[in-house]
Amino acid sequence: MRLRRTMMYVPGNNPGLMGSAGIFGADGIILDLEDSVSINEKDAARNLVKHFLLSHDFGKCEVTVRVNHIDTPYGLDDLREIVPCKPDGIRMPKCESAEEIKRIDELISEIEEKNGIEVGSVKLFAILETAKGVFNAYEIATASKRITALVFGAEDYTASMRTNRTKSGEELFYARSQIVLAARVAGVDALDTVFPDINDTEGLIEETKLIKQLGFDGKSVIHPNQIEPIHQVFTPAKEEVEKARRIIKAYKEAMERKSGVVALDGRMIDAPVVARAKRTLFLAGELTEEV
Repeated sequence: MRLRRTMMYVPGNNPGLMGSAGIFGADGIILDLEDSVSINEKDAARNLVKHFLLSHDFGKCEVTVRVNHIDTPYGLDDLREIVPCKPDGIRMPKCESAEEIKRIDELISEIEEKNGIEVGSVKLFAILETAKGVFNAYEIATASKRITALVFGAEDYTASMRTNRTKSGEELFYARSQIVLAARVAGVDALDTVFPDINDTEGLIEETKLIKQLGFDGKSVIHPNQIEPIHQVFTPAKEEVEKARRIIKAYKEAMERKSGVVALDGRMIDAPVVARAKRTLFLAGELTEEV
């Protein structure tokens, strides 16, 4: 597993932004061929993204490409041209069913095989942004071994629900909970939607605290200034890290003694406590694998 606290959208028709995207500290970069690219620029943007995938070093960032939906005039060409460049993953918008994911999986497998790429190596991030997609979240998450994360898209979702997105976000509560629950059962990550106001840092922090408490692993972002506030919310406090270290140390010592009883400071430590301690150390960068 890897940290996915922030994944930043970068328009696929903007070479300047793509060239500098890796320096801002986001955990991931999303080269976008969908909403940020006009119909007249789809082919040129696809070629530009191909060029950057093949020639540019994005550093430690996980690099994914948001393609156009497979049923649009551009989706299949996006997959045929982008998958051979071996991005870390494909972000597929408006996913609504398991059957759809299986069809996309087969298409990617054919492209991988044709280009000598290990079949299954390109991950799939399913964006759920309609009522039907959210309703079928678990089926989508388990439709392919490529599925790495469920990603919430709130703007289209609220339109499909005949409501409006508000700052308080009560209209998103059920969808967010449904996506996190499905992701946890399926064993994949849950990534929240973008926060649209790039000048409202306080609002961004409040929303990030909310989605962290719900169980999300991170958020999509649209501006470099949104990265650090989100990372601060997800980074455990020094006291939390120290306590987690002590819990894991006590747990390991008990395992070495082959003792079924683990205690720290006179209090019993059970499996959920150990799991939370490992999660804390993972977010602090002290564990490469969250167990």
